[in-house]
Amino acid sequence: MAKRDYYDVLGLAKGASSDEIKKAYRKLAMLHHPDRNPGDKGAEAKFKEAAEAYEVLSDEQKKGRYDQHGHAGVEGMGHAGQGYSSMEDIFAQFGDVFGGGSIFDQLFTQGGGQGGRGERNQGASLKLGLEITFREAVKGCTRTIELKRNETCTVCDGSGAKKGTKPKTCPTCAGHGVVRQGQGFFVVQAACPSCQGKGKIISDPCQTCHGDGAVAEKTSIKVRIPAGIEDGSRLRVSGEGEPGRSGGPRGDLYVYVQVKADGFFERHDNDLVCKIPVTYAQAALGSEIEVPTMEGTAKLKIPGGTQPNDVLRMRGLGVSDGRRAGDQLVVVQITVPRKATARQQELLLELGRIEDEQGEQKSFFDRMKKLFT
Repeated sequence: MAKRDYYDVLGLAKGASSDEIKKAYRKLAMLHHPDRNPGDKGAEAKFKEAAEAYEVLSDEQKKGRYDQHGHAGVEGMGHAGQGYSSMEDIFAQFGDVFGGGSIFDQLFTQGGGQGGRGERNQGASLKLGLEITFREAVKGCTRTIELKRNETCTVCDGSGAKKGTKPKTCPTCAGHGVVRQGQGFFVVQAACPSCQGKGKIISDPCQTCHGDGAVAEKTSIKVRIPAGIEDGSRLRVSGEGEPGRSGGPRGDLYVYVQVKADGFFERHDNDLVCKIPVTYAQAALGSEIEVPTMEGTAKLKIPGGTQPNDVLRMRGLGVSDGRRAGDQLVVVQITVPRKATARQQELLLELGRIEDEQGEQKSFFDRMKKLFT
């Protein structure tokens, strides 16, 4: 089924401001939130559709490409064009739209709204930025990331209680970690004020983790960067976030990739663009030259009569994203010697006389006179 226009999804006109986009998304996310519509697959689909639209329109780069090329312009950029496979992805990325994630924390609990924070919940997700070179982005690579994150306390096995003791179930929330407030249609879940959402009361905390059940430690994680990744893309590394509560699974690690600019190549979608200098003689008579590529060098035929800024295509030597390989586009730059040798001057003067005899310059000025008379 064809995708709907992202502006239509959010109920906005093209050119809407960032504040209007955020406000429209908040309204739709609250309306179709799964905790307000339990078991409603239609509401869940609209919730994901709104998140996909917001991801594109809230990002200036993606928004510009979408305004110019539509859905095709943002394919492969994060979830744009692909949709969200899980609710956790949406909450991890857009929780800050609701004031640091507080609204999502109140309305959403792991497991589709069933159970509370005191149960075996997935740990929090982590975010970090990673800068890579242009070549690493084109070819792909594996990078080792150093970060500091919480690890389950080995002294208390994550319980937070002193060794030999156990936490007690919170009497206020009965171990769920949340309490429900409100009445009728609108009911909000909030963290239990007695146990702060843990579901347990620790009277004698572990001296190593001070009752948190986790301690901060440095760790190294290898992250595979896929070939063809674009600047601003987000990678999800499953299970490398914070440890879950009460033995629950770890959260995820989200890596935001920044690609350094290259001094020779520019990337246009899957094509690589570069400028190559050639002499007047090479351009006029034709020649074959060596051109740098991402694979090393390759021969390029310069046709006779090539003009300045002509673009020559080297097929299949661009970026491959696993689906198709782009081309390398060579922009021809005609070089003029800053200081000609005596022999060069002699030849150029002779060439100038021949051109005068052929009348090419005179013919040009004659055509220009007719345009302005």
